[in-house]
Amino acid sequence: MIRFLIKVFMDLNVFIIRASRGRIGTVLASQTVLLLHSVGRRSGRQFVTPISYFSSDGFYFLVGSNWGRRQNASWYYNLLASPRTTIEVRGQKIIVDAYPAQGPEYDQLWNCALQRYPGYQRYKDNLKRHIPIMILKPVAS
Repeated sequence: MIRFLIKVFMDLNVFIIRASRGRIGTVLASQTVLLLHSVGRRSGRQFVTPISYFSSDGFYFLVGSNWGRRQNASWYYNLLASPRTTIEVRGQKIIVDAYPAQGPEYDQLWNCALQRYPGYQRYKDNLKRHIPIMILKPVAS
C-alpha cells in the first residue's frame, strides 16, 4: 500500500511540476525537487522521476536513499547503465552526465546533504546498504 501511495504522489508531483513549468511542486518542506529522466536498463522504457536534489559548484547531486528502503532505487541503476540524461530544474531542461561520487568527494557531498536534510542519517543508521550519491554534471553545449 505504501509503495502505491508513493507512486501516486510521485506521478502527481510530475504533473504539477510540468503543468506549472516548475513554479509549483519543486519545493517540498526543506527539499528541492527536480525531474530526472532515465531509460530503464532492462525495459528500455523512458521514466521521469521527481527527486530531491542538491547543487554545488555548478553541478547537481542526488542522494540514493530510496525513502529508506533496503534496495537502491531503479533510477540509480538506470543512470549507471545510461549516464547521459536530462533533468528538469525549475522548468529548464538540462543535459547532464551522471556518475557516482566516491571517496572524499562522497564524504563531502554526504555532509552537505545532511546539513540540508538530517533525516538521511536515520536512513543510513537503519540500512545495511551503502547509500549512493549520484553526481549530475551539465554537458557544455
